[in-house]
Amino acid sequence: MERQNQYMKRCLQLAALGAGKVAPNPMVGAVLVYQDRIIGEGYHEAYGKAHAEVNCLASVKEENRLYIPDSTLYVSLEPCAHYGKTPPCADLIIKSGIRKVVIAIRDPFDAVDGKGIEILQAAGIEVVLGIEQEAAREINKRFLQFHENHRPYIILKWAESINGAIATNEKKPAAISTAQTNRLVHQWRAEEAAILVGATTALIDDPALTVRWVAGKNPVRLLIDPELKVPRTNRLFSGEAPTIIYNYHLSGQEQGVEWVQLDRQAALLDQLLRDVYQRKLLSILVEGGTQTIQEFLAAGYWNEIRRIQSRSVVLEGGYPAPEIKGRMPVNSYQLGADELLFYRP
Repeated sequence: MERQNQYMKRCLQLAALGAGKVAPNPMVGAVLVYQDRIIGEGYHEAYGKAHAEVNCLASVKEENRLYIPDSTLYVSLEPCAHYGKTPPCADLIIKSGIRKVVIAIRDPFDAVDGKGIEILQAAGIEVVLGIEQEAAREINKRFLQFHENHRPYIILKWAESINGAIATNEKKPAAISTAQTNRLVHQWRAEEAAILVGATTALIDDPALTVRWVAGKNPVRLLIDPELKVPRTNRLFSGEAPTIIYNYHLSGQEQGVEWVQLDRQAALLDQLLRDVYQRKLLSILVEGGTQTIQEFLAAGYWNEIRRIQSRSVVLEGGYPAPEIKGRMPVNSYQLGADELLFYRP
């Protein structure tokens, strides 16, 4: 069993190399083992490209290919059973002659969801399921949330002063977190499909909501602006990244900006999340402000909170940060003059 866990951990290391490149597909790694020796490795490298199992089998050197039928394939997610951008991996495994496959977790995507396992077992292949499943779920938490619960994975993030304020009393922007923390925030942006703010934050901060301080792809920018108060001179209209504005008055598209008109009589967040789900955006980083974050909290629409608290900045009489009474962080650490606190439901 220990050896199985070791090889699956290697699968997960490989899978992580696809971060930011494979969405809306999951991150998947695969390892082929012959007599306790790894003879092939692969991972899903980019959306639309070959899956982990394909790359793993292709990596086997010519002198080792005769060992493939007597090897065990380890894969961090159930092999696909359908024709998508690529042919079914389950068929490839059967064709290779492999007789044992070890899988971390099932794939909840409707076109797979147990079908890959059934195909392998029907072909006489031994299937072992559930090795390192908690770690496998964590690495693909966005994909699993999206397909199991039919909404994007939601991260609530804000920075607050030592006295619990996110802006001055006049609702003016204030530099709270350090440059080191700000670089980390830009890395977080690069890891998510979309980033969201409310109209008040857009008016006060005029944020670009782009990835500038690290290498990475800009997320889709989402703005909640029911009454269309944010002027087109705002940086969200820059065209640097696709931008969607949720409002009660207008629908249409123009130069990288799309207006989505919502129904006043229906819950705003429900409509927004349904639209995001239909666009296959797996995750949202909600950057504020307080009112917007409190609405997500009140509705129970969140999977993580990332709270940045300065240990040096004081904003006397400042605008209060979101409240998360009664919750203890599951993790925390210091980054320079900032403390980063992480919460889960």
